[in-house]
Amino acid sequence: MNVSWETSVTDSINTIYLLFSAYLVFVMQLGFAMLCAGSVRAKNAMNIMLTNVVDAVVGSISYFLFGFAFAFGSEPNSNPFIGTQFFALHNIPTTSYDYSFFLYQWAFAIAVAGITAGSIAERTQFSAYLVFSFFLSGFVYPIVAHWVWSSSGWLSPGLSSGLLFGSGAIDFAGSGVVHLVGGIAGLWGSIIEGPRVGRFDAFGKAVPMRGHNATLVVLGTFLLWFGWFGFNPGSFDKILVSYPNTVNQGNWTSVGRTAVTTTLAGSTAGIVTLFSRRLLVGHWDALDVCNGVLGGFVAITSGCSVVEPWAAIVCGFCAAWVLIGLNILTLKLQFDDPLEATQLHGGCGAWGLIFTGLFAKEEFVVQAYDSGESGVVRPYGLFLGGGWGLVGAQLVELVVIVGWVSLTMGPLFYGLHKLGILRISRDEEIQGLDISSHGGYAYSAHPEDTGPRLYSEYVRLQNH
Repeated sequence: MNVSWETSVTDSINTIYLLFSAYLVFVMQLGFAMLCAGSVRAKNAMNIMLTNVVDAVVGSISYFLFGFAFAFGSEPNSNPFIGTQFFALHNIPTTSYDYSFFLYQWAFAIAVAGITAGSIAERTQFSAYLVFSFFLSGFVYPIVAHWVWSSSGWLSPGLSSGLLFGSGAIDFAGSGVVHLVGGIAGLWGSIIEGPRVGRFDAFGKAVPMRGHNATLVVLGTFLLWFGWFGFNPGSFDKILVSYPNTVNQGNWTSVGRTAVTTTLAGSTAGIVTLFSRRLLVGHWDALDVCNGVLGGFVAITSGCSVVEPWAAIVCGFCAAWVLIGLNILTLKLQFDDPLEATQLHGGCGAWGLIFTGLFAKEEFVVQAYDSGESGVVRPYGLFLGGGWGLVGAQLVELVVIVGWVSLTMGPLFYGLHKLGILRISRDEEIQGLDISSHGGYAYSAHPEDTGPRLYSEYVRLQNH
C-alpha cells in the first residue's frame, strides 16, 4: 500500500521524537551513576558505579527476552494481567509497536533496577545485583507496566471498555509504575539486609554516613533533571497529533506544558527542602536540596500531562514534606537507605498517584488519552469537581503495586539472604566493597585510606 508523503513525514518526525526521548531517558542512567557514586563513601564508589552498568546491560537482555512481551504483548482477547507475545521482539514491528517504542520502554525498565540498587548500596554482594536486576527488569516491573500502560491492562485508562471506576488509573510517565515499584523493591531489600555497619549506635541513634562527593551528587541531579524532559514529555510517544476543534493545539502543546509542570514541581520541592532543612538542622544542605528536587520530579511524573502549572507547584510543595517526614520516620525506625531511594521514589511516587487523582484537569485528561476528541467525558480531579472515580483508581494502583512488589521482591531478597548471597561479611563491609570485591579503590587516594590499597594486600591480610 502506498503511503502519502505527508504520512511518511509525520511518522518520521514522531519516530525521531520518540528516539530522542529514549536517548534523554538513557542519560538518566549516567545521572543515577553520578548521584549514587557521590552519595556513598569513597571505599564503595567503584562498586556502585559497576552496579549501574550492570542494571543497564542485564536489564537490556531480560527486557528484550521477556520484559517487553510481558508489558506490551497484547492481542485480541489478551490477558489483562500479563502480555503473551513479542518475546525477544518476535513479530516486531507491528502497526502498534516498533523498535523505537521498544527502546524507549527499555530505558524506563533499566531505571527501575537503578532505584532499588541505591537502597541496598554499600553492603550487598555483587552476585545478588545480577539476580534481582534480571528479575526486576524482566518480570516484576513489566507486569505493572502491562496493567497501566498496555492497551489491554486492567488498570489502563486506554481500554476501549470496562475502565476501572469509569476512569482507569492515570500514571502518565510512571510515579507508580516506575518509581513506586523501584522504591518498594528497595524497601524490602533494605529491611532484609539490615542497616550498614555503624549506621546506628548502641542506643539506636543514627550515626551520620555522608556521601564522599557532593560534586557528583549535584552533577547527577542535573543530569537526571535533563533526562526527565524525555521521561515525562516523551511519554506522549508522538508529537505530531493535532487536537480537533482547537486553533494550533496538539500534542506539541501538551509536551511543552508537561515540561513546564515537571520543572515547576522539582523546583518547588527543592526550594521547600532548602529552607525546611535550614530550619531543622541549622545549615544550608546541598545534598538534601538535590534529593528534594528529585522528589518533586518523582511526584509530578504521574500527572505531569494532566495538571495545570499552578497545581505542579502544589505537588512539589507537598512532595518535599513527604520526603522530609519519611526521612525522619526512617531514622526513628532504624531503617537504612543510603540514597533515600525508598523514601524518595516510594513515598513521593505514592503521593504523585494521589495528587493526580485530586488535581487532574478534564480537558488535559482528554487530550492525553483521547487526543483531544470532542464530546469525550472522563473522570478527573476530585478537587476540580471530577468526583471520586479517578481517586479510587489511583488508590487501587497504589495498593496493588505495593502488594505485587512485596509478594515478588520480598521473597526473592529473603531467599538470597537464606542462601548467603545477599549481604557481604562485616569485615568486607568495613574494608569497603571496592577493595574486597573489585580489585582496588576507585580513587588513587581518598580520606578513608586506612586499609590495604591493592586487592593482593587485602587477600594477604585475610589469610593471616
